[in-house]
Amino acid sequence: MCILHKKACKGDEDVRIYIWGTGCGAGDLIDRWLNVEKISAFLDGEGRGGSFLGRPVLRPEALRGEDFDLILVASRQAEEIAARAEVLGLPREKLLFLKNNWRLQDRNTAYEAAARILPRELLEELRRPELPMREPLWLEESPLTGRDLENDCVRLRSLEAICRRLDSVPGDAAELGVYRGAFARCLSALLPKRRLWLFDSFSGFDAKEARDQAAGLVEAHRRSDAGQVLSLLPHPEKAEIRRGFFPETARGLEDLRFALVSLDADLEESTLEGLRWFWPRLSPGGSLLLHDWANPKLPGVARALERYETELGKALPAVPLCDVCGTLVLTKARRLDQ
Repeated sequence: MCILHKKACKGDEDVRIYIWGTGCGAGDLIDRWLNVEKISAFLDGEGRGGSFLGRPVLRPEALRGEDFDLILVASRQAEEIAARAEVLGLPREKLLFLKNNWRLQDRNTAYEAAARILPRELLEELRRPELPMREPLWLEESPLTGRDLENDCVRLRSLEAICRRLDSVPGDAAELGVYRGAFARCLSALLPKRRLWLFDSFSGFDAKEARDQAAGLVEAHRRSDAGQVLSLLPHPEKAEIRRGFFPETARGLEDLRFALVSLDADLEESTLEGLRWFWPRLSPGGSLLLHDWANPKLPGVARALERYETELGKALPAVPLCDVCGTLVLTKARRLDQ
C-alpha cells in the first residue's frame, strides 16, 4: 500500500513517518497527499492524546531515542517545535516544516530524507523562497506577539490596522467559527475594552452540512475546546462563549450591535447564516472579516456571499486581503458627521 495518494510508491513498505500536529494543516496533508493508513502516528505537543483519523496521537517525547524516517511538521508553531525537537535529540534533517509563513524563510536544513519518501510535486510545493518582509511604518507598539504572527502575518497586521480605526465605532466584537482560539486571542488583545462574543460548537461541523467535506478538515475541527480557548485570551473576563450551532446560539442577542466581526465558518450554509445575522447588526464604520473567501479549498464561502448579495439586491463594499486564505473585508459605510 502506497504512502501517497495516486502516486507511484517509493519503497515505503517499512517507512516510519509521523505528522506533528492534529489541526487543519495535518488534515489537509492527509486529504490532499498522504494515505493515513501509512502514517505511524500523529504528534501533539499539548498532550491531547486519543486518535486522529484513526491513527494514534502521541506526545513528541515518545520518539526520543526511536528510529524513524521523517516527521512532517504541520503545526504553525514552527519555532517552538524546532526547539523542542532539538531538546529531544530528534535529527533536524528528518524534520520537514510545512508552514513557513511568518518569517518567510525556509526553516528546513535539508530535504534528502524527505526526497526519499515524498513525491517531487509535494516537495516543490513545500519549498519557499526567502523574501524580505518589513513591519508597517505606522506600527510602534503592538499587543500581538511573534507567535500570533507565525500563522498569517498579513492577516493579523491587517486586523490590527482595522482595529485602530474603530475608536468611534460603537458595538461589540464577535467571531463565528472560533476553532482553537488563535484569532480570538488576537481580537481580545487588540480590542481589550469591548465585549467579545465567541460562537462555535466546539465539537466540529454540523454533520449534515459537512457530509461532502474532506475527512481531515472535519476531524481537525472536532479537536477544539472552549476552556482552552478562554485560557488563551488576555482578557477572558470580556469574553462570552456561545456553544452550539449558529444561529440558534444567537437567540436573545438580537439587539446587539457590532464594531468588528470575524466570520470564519468555512462552509456555505453556516457562512450564509452568519452574513444574514451579523451584517444588519454591524455598526456604520464597522468591518466584517470574511475568512476563506478566496480559499480554493472552501469555495462555499464565496458562494455564500454571492447568495447573500443576491438576496440584498446589491454588492457589499469589500476589499480583499492578500493573506494566506484570502480574507475579504466588508465595511459598512458611515456618514462623515457620525
